[in-house]
Amino acid sequence: MSFGSTSDSAKEQVKRAIDIVDLVGQYVQLRREGRGYKGLCPWHDDSRPSLQVNPERQSFKCWVCDIGGDVFSFVMKQENVAFPEALAMLAERAGITLGPSRGGSQERLLLYQAMAWAEQQFHECLLQSDEARPAREYLERRGVTPESVARFHLGFSPDSWDWLLARARGTRFTPSVLESIGLAIKRPNGPGHYDRFRGRVLFPIRDVQGRPVAVGGRSTPGIGNGEGAKYINSPETPIFTKSHMLYGLDLARDAIMKGRTALVMEGYTDTLIAHQCGFDHAVAVLGTALGAGHIKLLRRFADQILLVLDGDEAGRRRSDQILELFVAEQVDLQILTLPDDLDPADFLLNQGADAFRELLATAIDAVEHRFRLVTAGLNASSGTHAIHRAVEQMLSTLAKAPRLDVNTTSAALLREDQILHKLSHRLDVNEDLLRRRLADLRRTSRPAVAQPTSTQPASAEPPLEEVEPAVQDKFDLAHREIMEIVVSAPELLDQVRSELGPDEIRSPRLRALYYRCCDMADAGEEPNLDRLLLEIEDAQLKTLLVELDESRQAKNPTDLATALSGLLAAIRDHREEQRSRARRKEAHRAASEQEGLDALLDIIERKRRRQGISAPTDG
Repeated sequence: MSFGSTSDSAKEQVKRAIDIVDLVGQYVQLRREGRGYKGLCPWHDDSRPSLQVNPERQSFKCWVCDIGGDVFSFVMKQENVAFPEALAMLAERAGITLGPSRGGSQERLLLYQAMAWAEQQFHECLLQSDEARPAREYLERRGVTPESVARFHLGFSPDSWDWLLARARGTRFTPSVLESIGLAIKRPNGPGHYDRFRGRVLFPIRDVQGRPVAVGGRSTPGIGNGEGAKYINSPETPIFTKSHMLYGLDLARDAIMKGRTALVMEGYTDTLIAHQCGFDHAVAVLGTALGAGHIKLLRRFADQILLVLDGDEAGRRRSDQILELFVAEQVDLQILTLPDDLDPADFLLNQGADAFRELLATAIDAVEHRFRLVTAGLNASSGTHAIHRAVEQMLSTLAKAPRLDVNTTSAALLREDQILHKLSHRLDVNEDLLRRRLADLRRTSRPAVAQPTSTQPASAEPPLEEVEPAVQDKFDLAHREIMEIVVSAPELLDQVRSELGPDEIRSPRLRALYYRCCDMADAGEEPNLDRLLLEIEDAQLKTLLVELDESRQAKNPTDLATALSGLLAAIRDHREEQRSRARRKEAHRAASEQEGLDALLDIIERKRRRQGISAPTDG
């Protein structure tokens, strides 16, 4: 089925095809509550279920974030894209083909399609090609089963400069498109391109929606001359930002949501083997340290992160580097450092799932892990410099956490007390001194903040530049209630238009919505909730629409026409009172001016008499 991407029929078809409960449930765990659903919001850290989904209205609303709307609004917020791109993404999900569109949404869709095509080429090559025999043998030696090869859609790129480019000839996936998704590289000293991944086993990287967006490649033993990096990943592209994605999350998401714990590893093979052994909540970072973007992503699904590090010196250094970030983000992070220089895949294959499960049970809290690192080998008799360095390292980590207050969890307070007490006891430092030094560090330090990357779309300026009135009087609230009624009963709009002018509404959002309702009515369309959500692309107005609908639904059923008549009568009375007040003010001003003039004439007359000057006469 094909539609022009900006037509109303396309929007309607896509919206009917997408169930908002399924869409939102892809990102957060929802539970049934009355006629709707509730779940944790993916955009803030509150542990309370503030996200509400109304299946009847096909709308969502988070009352903490003050964000709401329909399926398009959700994708726009979740994927940080504009409306045309959200429409294209949902159309692809629904199997609806859109026609040519404005902007870059179709270009981005082409990149997704090219990556999916390439992933299939690589996968078929691994399964069928004679050239891929060394890759199949390598995976077998590493303990990767055929089931995992199929589930993770592993692939292989032959040791050829243009294998993928040659297969793409005659398709829409030109060399420049393959370059845009990081699979081809422009030749530096001449025309043309060459394949980026040559002679490598490929691990497709998918976003949380399950779309291929990049690949990680490992050199294959027995192929090539052994030069080059052992592992290479796709560069960052318009559809891939490695600091905001995790390998295997599309497959692990449901298990993570069910257990509320994410098992984070460092390697693709580690994750594969973990899934084979029943640890379906395992994911891996993409050749980079675990950072703030990954934390934000995982916190959509998990309450706890269990980080498994290789048991070598490099693994211990990495744990030290990321601790302050996790403390600053107030994440429940548990750390397990494997023994004997093993990686998770080797441990699982050699010692089994039960032994690994027992090992996971020994993981320790991140702050405790930091304490053990900085105090290793130290005691009260250690040198002053060593003790001072350890104290400063430990307190600087604690200082990165948000300031403790009445909202801090009892667990966080208890943990800090325990660490300070243990630090004081281990190093024989007065605990009050430690607390004062911690307070000093908190005053001068700021929590770590994730910096935006150059690949993140810049936030668009809100289209409504006016600021909402800071204080709403009862008539601002009456205007809001009137718009609730209009959204619920658009047949009453004419009655409203006969009594209320748009310029009387102080709220710019309400006023803009009122104008839109009037425009639709003038065009012969009924401005009901479904049509308004479909017509309006502005996120603020969509949020307002859902707020108005939810607010009206929450109130006791009333005769809307009668309620509207009462509101309009109150506004008429208010308007008349304003006029009366203006007339009284004008009369008072005029009287004050006359009194002032009389007083001035009296002063002039007294001065004239004192100086013996006669009053002026006519003629």
